[in-house]
Amino acid sequence: MPKPKRPRFGSMGVWPRKRAKRIYPRVRSTPIIKEAKLLSFPAYKAGMTHLFAINSDKVKRMGGSEQIMTASILECPPIRIASVKLYKRKDKADYVASQLNFKTEKEFSRATNVPKEKFATAQDVEKLNVDDYTDVKVQVYTMPKMIKLKKTPETFEISLGGSNKEKLEFVKNHMDKPIQITDVFKEGQFVDLHGITKGKGFQGPVKRFGVGLKGHKSEKGQRAVGSLGGWSRQGHVMYRVAHAGQMGFHQRVQYNNFILKISDKPELVNPKGGFLNYGEVSSTFVIIKGSVMGAKKRMVILCEPIRLRNQKPQFSSEGIKYISTSSQQG
Repeated sequence: MPKPKRPRFGSMGVWPRKRAKRIYPRVRSTPIIKEAKLLSFPAYKAGMTHLFAINSDKVKRMGGSEQIMTASILECPPIRIASVKLYKRKDKADYVASQLNFKTEKEFSRATNVPKEKFATAQDVEKLNVDDYTDVKVQVYTMPKMIKLKKTPETFEISLGGSNKEKLEFVKNHMDKPIQITDVFKEGQFVDLHGITKGKGFQGPVKRFGVGLKGHKSEKGQRAVGSLGGWSRQGHVMYRVAHAGQMGFHQRVQYNNFILKISDKPELVNPKGGFLNYGEVSSTFVIIKGSVMGAKKRMVILCEPIRLRNQKPQFSSEGIKYISTSSQQG
C-alpha cells in the first residue's frame, strides 16, 4: 500500500518566484579567503559547444578514458575599479561609512551620477586608517565595448580576500589599470555561477510547477490544482499552493561549476559563422563544463565556491582533445 502522503510541488528554496529586479545578478555571500584578490568576476554568455576530454581521475570508472561533454563559452573582457567602499558596523549591521571614487572611463561616467569634481588618488588610499573600518569592498564596472557587445557597462560591488590592510593595498595597486580574469581564477578550479534565468512570461501551474492534469470531466478546468488547501482555521489560500504566475527571469546560483579552460585564442572555440544570436568571441574566454543559466549576451558572475567539499578535478585543459567548431547556422 502506498504512503498516505504526497510531497507538494515546487521548491521552497527559490520562493517567491517573482521577476528579478535587474538583468544582472547580485552576489549576497562570498567565502573568506586569505589571499588579497577579487572574489568575483563577470562574464558574458556566448553559447555552447561540445568537446572530448580525457578523465584524469584514475579512481573513477571512466578514469583514463575519453569522454564527450557539453560546455558553455563565456567571454570575459577586463574590468576596472570605479570606487572603494569602507564599511563600519552599527546595530549588528554594516553600513558604508566612506567611499572614494576613482577616475573612470567616459562610458561609466555617463551611465552614473558619480561627482566629477574630484577623484581619489593613491595618496588618499594610503591616508585611510584600516582600524576604523570592519570591511573593504570595491565597486567595479565592465567594459563590454571591448568585445563590441554594447556601450553601457554594468556596475556592481565585489568583495575582496585578505585582511583590511591587504585589501587597501590591492586597491592602490589596481585602481588605475584593468583586471583580467586570469588575475582572479585559474584553469581546473571550481566556481559558483550567479545569473538571471531565461524569462518565460506568465505560465500556468502545469508548466510552472509540474502539476498533473485532472480528468476530462473535472468541473473547474483540467490545468489547475484540485485543492486550494485546508480551510478549517485559516480562511485563505496558502502561498504554497501552485498557482499561475511569473516563470523564469529569476536570480539563481549554480554551485561548483568546473573551469575546463581559460584562453585568449578565440579561434579555438569560434564556430563557422559565429555563435547564434551572439557572433564571434574576440577576447579572453572561459570554458565551463555543462550549461549556464540565462540568455546569450547576458552577464553572469563567477564567484569563489562557497560550498566546495574536497571535490577533485577530473579534467584538465591538457586533456581536452577536441572542441567542436561546426557551424550553428543550421
